[in-house]
Amino acid sequence: MKLSEFGRKFTADAGITSLMDDLGNALASGDDMIMMGGGNPGHIPEVQQRLQEILAGLAADPQSMRRLVGIYDPPQGEKQFIAALAELLNGEYGWSLSADNIALTNGSQAAFFMLFNMFGGDFGGGLRKHILLPLAPEYIGYADAGIATDLFRAVQPEISFTDAHEFKYRVDFDALEVTAETGAICVSRPTNPTGNVVTDDEMAQLEALARGHDIPLIVDGAYGMPFPSLIYVDAEPRWNEQIILCLSLSKLGLPAARTGIVIAAAPVIKALSGINAIMNLATGSFGAMLAEPLVRSGEILSLSRDVVCPFYRQKMERAVTAFSLAMGDDCRWYVHKPEGAMFLWFWFPDLPVTSLELYQRLKARGVLVVSGHYFFPGLPEDDWRHQHECIRVTYSQDDDSVARGLRLIADEVKAIWAEQHSA
Repeated sequence: MKLSEFGRKFTADAGITSLMDDLGNALASGDDMIMMGGGNPGHIPEVQQRLQEILAGLAADPQSMRRLVGIYDPPQGEKQFIAALAELLNGEYGWSLSADNIALTNGSQAAFFMLFNMFGGDFGGGLRKHILLPLAPEYIGYADAGIATDLFRAVQPEISFTDAHEFKYRVDFDALEVTAETGAICVSRPTNPTGNVVTDDEMAQLEALARGHDIPLIVDGAYGMPFPSLIYVDAEPRWNEQIILCLSLSKLGLPAARTGIVIAAAPVIKALSGINAIMNLATGSFGAMLAEPLVRSGEILSLSRDVVCPFYRQKMERAVTAFSLAMGDDCRWYVHKPEGAMFLWFWFPDLPVTSLELYQRLKARGVLVVSGHYFFPGLPEDDWRHQHECIRVTYSQDDDSVARGLRLIADEVKAIWAEQHSA
């Protein structure tokens, strides 16, 4: 089968494809695999109970059921949800949103595909623009989202050590260069894979850079504020017409509903809606209609703050304790300071094998993680050994499985060092 350049690019090996294939195959096999690779959220009883109540109410009302499955939404997305969200955010944060500032997409991944290719790629006349990632590592799903090749430029971070086995990445503003070929700046907050939360001061500096060059600052808030609010440090949500804020219902507990939310200046939303119409005809109604009562009442904020965030924070603390006990001080290891999201990012300096080899050895032992080398789009692959010394694990599943998986990771890392010493 002969494919176009587009076809060849999007059927080639990609980190996100490998990750999702691993997850699907492991689930389908029925093997007792410990799933610590993907970002599938945990199952929170209070959230699931609320969603079941709302779904039962929709199913019992013929008019609502007709809206849910029998009518196309406009390309911008479900109107009642959009209106309720604008009202909520204006009331909570004093933003000046109208319905023209919000669009829905079939998941955040679709949103980023559209946005990256709106602001990056071929602009004609020999001009090609890139998307600037000011803090590497970044989300695995960005790497292959560009129609054009080499769509991303990234900046190697500063590393500061915050405890005996803990470190933090910070934006190196001295190395950050915005040029005429920069189409947009993009940062996730909290960052997937590391759980890093870019500080309010760093956000203000990034916004000033974007404003000074008249380009958008895209903020991926899939794990952040105002919902699901998986942030364990002080941070303020921010929006104005310089910022494109991307949210999601997935980590609140609706991953299969595939509902992404984009909040931006009206011209951006109009353009995004047009692309939505061509790519999808319409967005799905399911997630928006399930979440609308929570948005209309403001319960989505209290659920996020009082239920979802504490659920993950407690799991994070238990996971860090379990791994610290398992690793001890026998060899060098660090965890990125876990400030948000649902991941731990482990760094094993000078490990005798690459992170990809470590992933393969752990997979053979029944633990699925993600090799860190996938998370550095926009950086040359061989210029920084650190890219091949890290792995990402999720702690969203049940605590016993997570603890067992962390012990196996620690055992394998120590076994690798023991093999090196004996050799």
